[in-house]
Amino acid sequence: MNAEQMDAGEVAARVEPLLRLQGLSKRFGAVQALEGVDLDIFAGQVHCLLGENGAGKSTLCNLIFGVYAPSAGRMTFNGAAHAPRNAGQAISSGIAMVHQHFSLVHDMTVIENILLGQKRGLLDRRLASKSIERVGAEFGLSLDPGKLISSLSVGERQRVEIVKCLIHQPDLVVLDEPTAVLPPGEIDALLALIQRMADKGCAVVLVTHKLAEISKVAQHCTVMRAGRVVTSTPMAEIAMEVLVRAMVGRDVSTLSRPHEAKQHANALVVSSVTARDVLQIDDLSLTDSLGKTQLENITLNVKPGEIVGIAGVEGNGQTELALVLAGLLQPDSGRVFVDKTELTGRTPKQITAAGVGVVPEDRHATGCITAMSLTDNLLLARLHEFTRYGLLQRPAMRQRARQLMQDFDVRAASADVPFSNLSGGNQQKAVLARELTLPNLTFLLAAQPTRGLDVGAVAGVYQQIRDAAARGVAVLLISSELDELLQVCHRVVVMYRGRIAGTMPAALHNRRAIGALMSGQVA
Repeated sequence: MNAEQMDAGEVAARVEPLLRLQGLSKRFGAVQALEGVDLDIFAGQVHCLLGENGAGKSTLCNLIFGVYAPSAGRMTFNGAAHAPRNAGQAISSGIAMVHQHFSLVHDMTVIENILLGQKRGLLDRRLASKSIERVGAEFGLSLDPGKLISSLSVGERQRVEIVKCLIHQPDLVVLDEPTAVLPPGEIDALLALIQRMADKGCAVVLVTHKLAEISKVAQHCTVMRAGRVVTSTPMAEIAMEVLVRAMVGRDVSTLSRPHEAKQHANALVVSSVTARDVLQIDDLSLTDSLGKTQLENITLNVKPGEIVGIAGVEGNGQTELALVLAGLLQPDSGRVFVDKTELTGRTPKQITAAGVGVVPEDRHATGCITAMSLTDNLLLARLHEFTRYGLLQRPAMRQRARQLMQDFDVRAASADVPFSNLSGGNQQKAVLARELTLPNLTFLLAAQPTRGLDVGAVAGVYQQIRDAAARGVAVLLISSELDELLQVCHRVVVMYRGRIAGTMPAALHNRRAIGALMSGQVA
């Protein structure tokens, strides 16, 4: 922490809190999501909120923003009682929030989404566009105001959410996992923005699982577990490993044990001489509806037991490659084979039946049905196994779902809760559980599988992926987290402007060279 950050914290400590929470609790039916939370948020501070998935962080943020009403306790903001009945009242009082899950209308434009519910009468598009451009230029979050949300990538949609928040110039900003879908350059820009906001006197509540972000911007840190505050302290007074232990209630092992990773790599080298290719991508090309090339002559093979990482700044074709492999986009040319079976142009159902597990980048759009129960989502691809005389055998389904919840640490009140009631991290773990337990799993496509997960869950997810590879499953892992790719994969393929820019062994000493390829430079 630098001197300016410490000075800001010392000044804030001598004044009354901007936001005060006292005995705040929230119950959803039989589930106690929050219990007796006391918390002070000061102007001019970046206050990081940590905890495992399902610890109550998002619920707390939604109480502050008026999405939910507390079951007990009280809030004060700017010295007055704070009990917003909806998000509009929270915004009017000077509070803005970037949600973990997108709250955008897909068939409306960027400018319409940003100003939705904020303007009456005729919309001055020219003035509004200038405001969007000003925020984008100032914070490095460029957007085309006239584009439809449905045409944007996941990262671009996140930018819309952030600009939608910043355009209000609020006194308090609540950021619930805002960097989860941003590439490294934009993350650094957003963290710099957060610090500038605090320097100008704004209070910032930042929910994040990324410890590097905490170390860069936090003046104060609060850790939650099971709906309670377990520790709340200035960052200058606590070590990072103590924070991690407080989050998960135990020591967390690193993603990779070097000697095990080396043994696995060596075994793969020996077997790969004669092993067949499980995944074969041959000269794949794709052009979008506007005539822009998204994929150009992609050729890639993955062997059994091999974990191949796809690295690249978002928007360079990784999303489109995943959609083609999942059967959600049809390529212009080229062919895809899995275990010698051609899957080019096949439907998602046919691809699943061929032994392909897919963990999609956008779990809400393509990975689950949020209105259905957790049980139904866990068993979507296997409902035929639980059907008798045309009827679903619900008791057997619940029993299987409970076993998957235990094996993959999916935390929910019961297997029957709506999928939408789960935290983002538990939704992701449920999707992973379903795909990794396909009975004929041969190839796993995992796109951003740890997005939004806490540090303990990240280690668990990658252990599950390693275990699948050890059973002979071929894995293609797409992630914006280069450090994770280097620790988990055998080799890393870099994509740039829809083409493969290069391939390197996944070794830490190659990090700089891989980063150069990601930025379009010669390694």
